[in-house]
Amino acid sequence: MQNYKDLLDRAFQNMPSGETKAERFVIPLANTSIEGKTTVLENFKEIADVLNREKPPLLKYLSRELGTAGRSDDDRAIFQGKFFSEQINDLIKEYSDEFVICSECGRPDTRLVRVGRVMTLQCDACGGHRPIAKMKAKKKSESVLEEGKTYDFTVEKMGKKNDGIANFAGYTIFVPHTKKGERVRVTVKKITGKLAFTELVEKL
Repeated sequence: MQNYKDLLDRAFQNMPSGETKAERFVIPLANTSIEGKTTVLENFKEIADVLNREKPPLLKYLSRELGTAGRSDDDRAIFQGKFFSEQINDLIKEYSDEFVICSECGRPDTRLVRVGRVMTLQCDACGGHRPIAKMKAKKKSESVLEEGKTYDFTVEKMGKKNDGIANFAGYTIFVPHTKKGERVRVTVKKITGKLAFTELVEKL
């Protein structure tokens, strides 16, 4: 029968070999500025480095969720349109929860590894792993618009009552007092099925 020391040694030998971070994981807050009709994320590279992820996939995620075009400029990311830093911070937190944080131990010591056709998140701290695709599918099933929250949209066409209409994530969004092509900031007042009725906050 093995004694306690032998069992402990065996447990350590079976632990994942990757190095883990002992320091507290803190994502830097987005440092943003407005330059003309664009929003600049000044510390984009710093955020990507803390998340331990490459810049291109993070940029792609932020651009898609903001519903705009984005590009990387050295240490910065530049997005078309004007966005609140709170919006970007929320999206970075969502990215971290989905693509960085281990769902088993809650640590950020993870790697994205493709297994066959499935991208998985593998943890060097506890050895846990999960497919990314399942979490993404779950997220898509949840509402992406919420009543009372503020969003930025581009008016794509005009409705019969001269309201502007935008489309986002399968929703038809009605924006009063706007014209086709305008970039606007609105507050969602009511959602009925896939129809969203908004109040104009400002034209960007």
